[in-house]
Amino acid sequence: MIPIRDHNPSGRTPYVTYTLMAVNIAVFLSYMSLLGDPRALNALFFDWAIIPMRITSGDGFMTMVTSMFLHGGFMHLAGNMLFLWIFGDNLEDEMGHTRFLLFYLAAGLGAGLIHVLSAPGSTVPTVGASGAIAGVMGGYLLLFPKARVDILLILIVFFKIFPIPAWIMLAVWFAMQFIGGIGSDPDLGGVAYWAHAGGFLVGLALTVPLWLRLGGPRFWNRTHGTPPHPEARYTLSSSRIPRIPRK
Repeated sequence: MIPIRDHNPSGRTPYVTYTLMAVNIAVFLSYMSLLGDPRALNALFFDWAIIPMRITSGDGFMTMVTSMFLHGGFMHLAGNMLFLWIFGDNLEDEMGHTRFLLFYLAAGLGAGLIHVLSAPGSTVPTVGASGAIAGVMGGYLLLFPKARVDILLILIVFFKIFPIPAWIMLAVWFAMQFIGGIGSDPDLGGVAYWAHAGGFLVGLALTVPLWLRLGGPRFWNRTHGTPPHPEARYTLSSSRIPRIPRK
C-alpha cells in the first residue's frame, strides 16, 4: 500500500517543501557516483551521517543535521520525497514558511536524538530525511485526521487506487514502525524504526500549539477532521483491457 497523493490542496505555494526536496535531490546527485564504491560511500557517511557512539562520546553533533540530507540509495530518496510532497505542503500552508522549516529541522533533530538513545553504542551510520518527514506526518495527523489520501494497492498483478482517511494510513504506518522497532536490533543497522516512530511523536507534539491556536477540539468540531477548504477531486478512468474471443 503506497500513498500517492492526498485530497488536501494547499492555499499557497509550498516554497520550503519544494526547496527541501530540491536540496535532498541535489545532495544525493552530488555523491551518486559513489554508490558503486562501498569504501568511498562509507567514508562519506562516516563524516556526515549520525553514528550514535560518536554522538554519545561528545563529538559529531553537526551530523544530526547533515544526516537529514543524505540517503542510502535512489529508492530511499524517492520514498522520502514522495511522503514529503504529499504531506509537507499542507503543514507549511498552516504554519507559514519559516515556522515550517524550523518545525522540520526540529522534528529531524528529535528523531535523530531518539535513534541515538535507542542504540547509544552503535557504530552504524544512519542517514535519511525519514525522521523529519515522520514529524511532518505526525503534524498532519493532528490537523487533518480525516483528509482523504489515495493509496495504490499492489497485489502481484492487481493494481487499484482508492482513498482512505489519513488517520488510518498514518496509524498503520506508525504501528509498523513501532512493531519494527520492538522486533529489531538497532545496533545491527537496517531501518531506523525508532527514529521514524520518535520523529512522528515529536512532530505531533510540536504541532499541538498550532492546533490549540486554531481552536483545539473546536477546530476538529468545526472541520470534522477534514481540511478547512474544498478538497481536491481526481478523476480515475478504467484501463481498457482487450477482450480475447473464445472459440
